[in-house]
Amino acid sequence: MVEKFLTVPPFECAWREELKFREAGRMWEARDITIKEIAVLTTQSYWGVTGIEGSELRSMEKTVVDVAGVGLCCSNSFRSYWISIYDGLISIGNGKYPFQDVVFQWLDSHPNCNVQYIGLSSWDKHVKYRNVNVLSLNHTHMPLWKPVAFGDYQVEEGEVDIDKQMDYDKWGLKNFLESWDLSDMLFIVGDEERPVPAHKAILAASGNFPLCSSSFVIKLPTVSYQLLHALLHYIYTGWTQIPQEQLGSLRDLSLQFEVMPLAKQCEEIMERFKLDKKLLDTGKNVELTYPCIQPHCSTLPSLPISIERLRQLKLTGEYSDVKIYIEGYGLVAQAHKIVLSLWSITFAKMFTNGMSESVSSEVTLWDVPAEAFTAMLDFLYDGQLNEKIIDSGSLLLQLLLLADQFGVTFLHQECCKMLLECLSEDSVCPLLQVVSSIPSCRLIKETLQRRIAMNFDYCISASTDFVLLDETTFINIIKHPDLTVTSEEKILNVILMFGMNAKELFGWEVVDQLILNSTSELLFGERLQLVHDLLPFVRFPLLPCSLLDKLQNSNVVRHIPVLQNLVNEAINFVIYGLGRPENEEKELQYICDGDDHGVLYFAGTSFGEHQWVNPLLAEPKKITITASSPHSRYTDPKVLVSRTYQGTCFAGPRLENGQICTWWMVDLGQDHQLMCNYYTLRQDGSKAFPRHWKIQGSLDGKSWTNLRVHENDRTVCKPGQFASWPVTGPNSLLPFRYFRVVLTGPTTDATNPWNFCICYLELYGYFL
Repeated sequence: MVEKFLTVPPFECAWREELKFREAGRMWEARDITIKEIAVLTTQSYWGVTGIEGSELRSMEKTVVDVAGVGLCCSNSFRSYWISIYDGLISIGNGKYPFQDVVFQWLDSHPNCNVQYIGLSSWDKHVKYRNVNVLSLNHTHMPLWKPVAFGDYQVEEGEVDIDKQMDYDKWGLKNFLESWDLSDMLFIVGDEERPVPAHKAILAASGNFPLCSSSFVIKLPTVSYQLLHALLHYIYTGWTQIPQEQLGSLRDLSLQFEVMPLAKQCEEIMERFKLDKKLLDTGKNVELTYPCIQPHCSTLPSLPISIERLRQLKLTGEYSDVKIYIEGYGLVAQAHKIVLSLWSITFAKMFTNGMSESVSSEVTLWDVPAEAFTAMLDFLYDGQLNEKIIDSGSLLLQLLLLADQFGVTFLHQECCKMLLECLSEDSVCPLLQVVSSIPSCRLIKETLQRRIAMNFDYCISASTDFVLLDETTFINIIKHPDLTVTSEEKILNVILMFGMNAKELFGWEVVDQLILNSTSELLFGERLQLVHDLLPFVRFPLLPCSLLDKLQNSNVVRHIPVLQNLVNEAINFVIYGLGRPENEEKELQYICDGDDHGVLYFAGTSFGEHQWVNPLLAEPKKITITASSPHSRYTDPKVLVSRTYQGTCFAGPRLENGQICTWWMVDLGQDHQLMCNYYTLRQDGSKAFPRHWKIQGSLDGKSWTNLRVHENDRTVCKPGQFASWPVTGPNSLLPFRYFRVVLTGPTTDATNPWNFCICYLELYGYFL
């Protein structure tokens, strides 16, 4: 620090060794600069910064101060201001504390980063200085200047944005603990008068601090920094720690500012120490955790912050530091930057990246629905979706898009959850059309695709909304392993309609007529290649022979060679005995979980001869079921074909060829076979959920063919849950007498990981 007063004559500059930069080209703050007269603002309206590089004097009189510079003018009395220099960005403001009341900023697009000293200069009058400090750059302020853009300066496109590398899942209010970013008040603590930044809105919602709009300093000369840090850490993160001997002081400080949850916890712990002296351990830290804390620090209910007070601050605009406008609508809210930023890195970057939103108290948004944005603001202040939003599907969808746009992760998750809960077959295609292009909606996109695949008949017969889906999404549905359809003809119709971008529902017969006076290129246009790629996913051998013959003689087959080859191949498949006998089959079609359309239920009626009875109790038995472990109370094959839920039913492991193996096996008898295209399992009452298994078919019970293999399948996640899967591919066209479900990896039960705990099994397909 220089002497008490330093007087600089006109047109001169004072250089002091004490005023050397600690990092060349960067001076974090020049704090507590107090001058008699502001000589840098004169009739010429120039201000200058003079540096020295080696022994060379360099003048940096770069720009003209505009009207904003008037804020720095003062009378003959001493007045404080601060300056900041960072890689050519020079900022000036009123007051003792940095980044408060910014008056002027200028960025040199070609800065001199070798400057090492600051000089105290004068223009045309004598100037007195006192209380001059030069401090080094603080890491908490570096992000403020990194992406700054002023005047003609722009960040290069290839520059890495460090904020994008941040973990969104760990973002929250704790990122602003004692940070200058967005701070609008200071604590001055201890004899050393250490400044500690904070945020009025957060403090007002967590206690009763002496805050007012005109003042931003709370002086605590008798409070140590460690004590204040413990209090702020509790408010901003919901957790803190303090040495045992300071627990009483923390309690007193909490009572002073009415942070009652912390005060109550301190008192409870102190009372326990009084009752049990053995708990006392001088020097050991005591941890205090807000009782409602949740895994994510952004959720307001996890912090000792009053939601009701925050709502009131939003309604009144008290301590507001930003007014948000929507183009064409007007003022939406008087909000608080810190509240918006604690939920969203996008908002935080908007308010701290040095661009116009950082210094402006007004923000205007374009192309944003006002009602949905207001609903998002309500969520940011209370962490809840109101009933109006939940009941309005269109508003919920707009809110989902806003949450994605502004990076409000928790709101995004809540919107996805609500949309799935109120989803219907009528809305699934329009919703999928919207979310398919949003990367953050990958999970909901996959859920919707599976929903359409499993309810394919209804979704493609209710409307033509499916033709508006993008090609990748449509392909995923057609290829989906859970695709459920009552007829392969419907898949053919859907592919042709999608290829033609149909405006109404029709079948392949309409295409057959249209193609008479046209060509496939004209009918399908750019989607012709997509039609060629998707037609092989139609299982033509499952179509009735009469329909195959009709297709073979149609115009559409003659104009589409790929379709012609597939139809001819299917006909040959049937002619040479590889297909299903047309007159001896019975189609047992999956309708829903636990229905009465499967082969094991059919066996309970002696294949349609009487009312259902458990097929393993009927005489003579129509089917046989065995397990990998011996018959016992809890390994009872009758349970798998019963219509009554059994809480405990499992097959135990055995060694086969030196390997652990667990399975349930069904024998349909020597007179019957099944071309299986669907099957259903039901978990028993345990939590031993299977994750790795497969269903197999066999003609002799010795050589097995895989029909479907499950690897890390997490479908089953609740006791007593039904789950069903389609069987696709060439093997679904092969008839088998024996079927078994085999556990190929451990379940989620660590105690008995190789018990296959299912209490129901059903098979579907073409019964021969």
